[in-house]
Amino acid sequence: MKLILADDHRVVRQGLIYFLEAHPHIEIIAEASNGQEAVDAYITHRPDMIIMDIDMPILDGVAATEAILAHDPKAHVFILTSFSAKDFVINALRAGACGYQLKDVEPSVLVETLEAALRGEAPLHPRVLKHVRAHVATPKSGHEQKLAHLTRREREVLQEICAGKSNKEIAATLVISEPTVKTHVSNIIDKLEVQDRTQAALFAIQAGLVEPNLF
Repeated sequence: MKLILADDHRVVRQGLIYFLEAHPHIEIIAEASNGQEAVDAYITHRPDMIIMDIDMPILDGVAATEAILAHDPKAHVFILTSFSAKDFVINALRAGACGYQLKDVEPSVLVETLEAALRGEAPLHPRVLKHVRAHVATPKSGHEQKLAHLTRREREVLQEICAGKSNKEIAATLVISEPTVKTHVSNIIDKLEVQDRTQAALFAIQAGLVEPNLF
């Protein structure tokens, strides 16, 4: 997994490099100290994923995420930040981030989440879901038609995704195999025409499939 690290604090980047490159399958191919450098580094190196802070000079992480995805809609931008406030979470996910994690995360959990995000399987953190649900006051019109294409089982899987569950947890809840869950998630993403499960969860909550105060 080839990564770019974008954070304006050098000590943070060095710490991440030290830990992440201890895993043989992870390689840090470039660093960036501001959002514009992050965009330029992505275009130059085309990594599997870029790990992005939010509060950076010149161009913040949200704007950099938007710029990267405008250049490459299939890019994987993972937000790793100290900010858990609602506006930061909502803006980052709206920009198209494939995951959002706080810097106080356990290192082993971070690696697992990065790997899952690259597969489009990263579960949403409960604090992130809380902000998303609180942000959605009324269902958005125009989403019902796409939801109508989902099967009953796909709707059930989507509801579990909105609860922040991993594929393994969904399999246990619905008493189906994990490969079957992966197939359902893939079908959901295709039918809703979204990039990943994070965007599928946002779509479902905005469409009113899951009530904001349900969890």
